[in-house]
Amino acid sequence: MTLIAERTVPARAGHRPFGLARHSLALARRSLIKTVRTPEQLLDVTLQPVIFVVLFVYLLGGAVAGSTHDYLQQLLPAIMVQTTVFGGMATGVNLNTDIGKGVFDRFRSLPIGRSAPLIGSVLGDLIRYVVAVVSLLLFGTLMGFRVETGLLPALAACLLVILFAFCLSWAFVLVGMLARQPGAVQGIGFLALFPLTFGTSMIAPAETLPSWLRSWVEVNPVTHVMNAARGLMVGGPVAGPVLWTLLWSALIVAVFAPLAVRAYRRRA
Repeated sequence: MTLIAERTVPARAGHRPFGLARHSLALARRSLIKTVRTPEQLLDVTLQPVIFVVLFVYLLGGAVAGSTHDYLQQLLPAIMVQTTVFGGMATGVNLNTDIGKGVFDRFRSLPIGRSAPLIGSVLGDLIRYVVAVVSLLLFGTLMGFRVETGLLPALAACLLVILFAFCLSWAFVLVGMLARQPGAVQGIGFLALFPLTFGTSMIAPAETLPSWLRSWVEVNPVTHVMNAARGLMVGGPVAGPVLWTLLWSALIVAVFAPLAVRAYRRRA
């Protein structure tokens, strides 16, 4: 009878109105507190993009754009996308670490939705994207970057970038559920992200690339996000890149979120 009761309590709890949302927000708060107490986890979204901006602007700015300022205007929105996309990898690493430590064994004994720990972790890591965007814009402003379109379009660019990173983070959640060690999550993540982020128009215009690489750049979803962020912040085509970004975001979360939840239930 005790075993039956333990199995039926979570089932009843999952049918409470807005139960999954409340449980997910509570676990998102846990993830946020953990990040605040260990701020060194934010080094990859604060110092890393600064290093990339400085290196690319002063090493390539004169050769690619003829001016470091002009290059900074085109580079910074793209680096913002790259940073938030890489920041999502920490979600999969943290989930894999928690599973290895037995944290999710405790979650399974609680009357909460089975997918709540995953949703909570993804929501809690939104702070990483916000910190990345704010710190990069502040540093870029000190270097001379200026928004040329206005406050509202720039804010829309930031929200669009964060939305895409949030959706893509579900792919890392799936990797975190399937990999055996946190190091494997990082290895797989870097292997996938390098062609996604560097195989774009981030460093050089797509027109200057070889035809085979240009074909990949034109269909790469990260390229669309970068073009959308550039258009909204410094001018250029907006409607097409924004539409493609929204479509890719919806497709990514529609594919990877159910797969991640399914993998978690099997592993749990």
